[in-house]
Amino acid sequence: MNYYVGLSLAAGSSMDSGVAVIDENNKIILLDKLYKMNDVIFFFENFSSLKNSKICVSVPSDRTMLEGKWRVLSKPYQLVSTNKNIPNRDNWTQRQSSRGSEYLRELTERGIQVSRFDVYMTRQSLHLNSCYKDRSPADCKFLQEALKYEWGFEELPTNMMPMSHLEAILGAILAKEYANNPERINVIYNFKGLDVIDIKDNLNVSTDVYNFEKSSESEMASK
Repeated sequence: MNYYVGLSLAAGSSMDSGVAVIDENNKIILLDKLYKMNDVIFFFENFSSLKNSKICVSVPSDRTMLEGKWRVLSKPYQLVSTNKNIPNRDNWTQRQSSRGSEYLRELTERGIQVSRFDVYMTRQSLHLNSCYKDRSPADCKFLQEALKYEWGFEELPTNMMPMSHLEAILGAILAKEYANNPERINVIYNFKGLDVIDIKDNLNVSTDVYNFEKSSESEMASK
């Protein structure tokens, strides 16, 4: 049996990284929290079904920056790495962290399929983004209920789960879809030697609903 592993990798060891393992029937085999990179390596090296697994790991944001609230808020949306009007001291405009990239490349060299994903883009592609503040309790509860009732993860508890676990399940879903239906996957870009992938179209919304949304967007744009 094949297993699909999602890892929501945090930017640093002070925050929790979530790991989720699911099977072909969307049954959750494992949910856990990891902190240090050594914990991540220990998990994969001791996972008995590693050779039968497909892995998808999120690309964390780089939190290295100068002090200042506006930098904290602007960095995830900073699309240019250099700008004459914005001094790039301490490399604060670097948007993504390379944490764990060397070990993930090593796994691919051992014949294990490893991909990367962007949490926010994947949530949008799967229509799992909410109107609530990012990673707030309301946003977390919304994602948990959507995964439970729309994606068939009926084993999820009623009490609120950590956001890292839910984001790890997203990675596991993406890994499963990449393995079973690669034609539905887009390679967005390459990050540190690994492909960052995303869903082409929403997988859980009917064509009629999708077309209705598109027509509504066109009408709003024409007004």
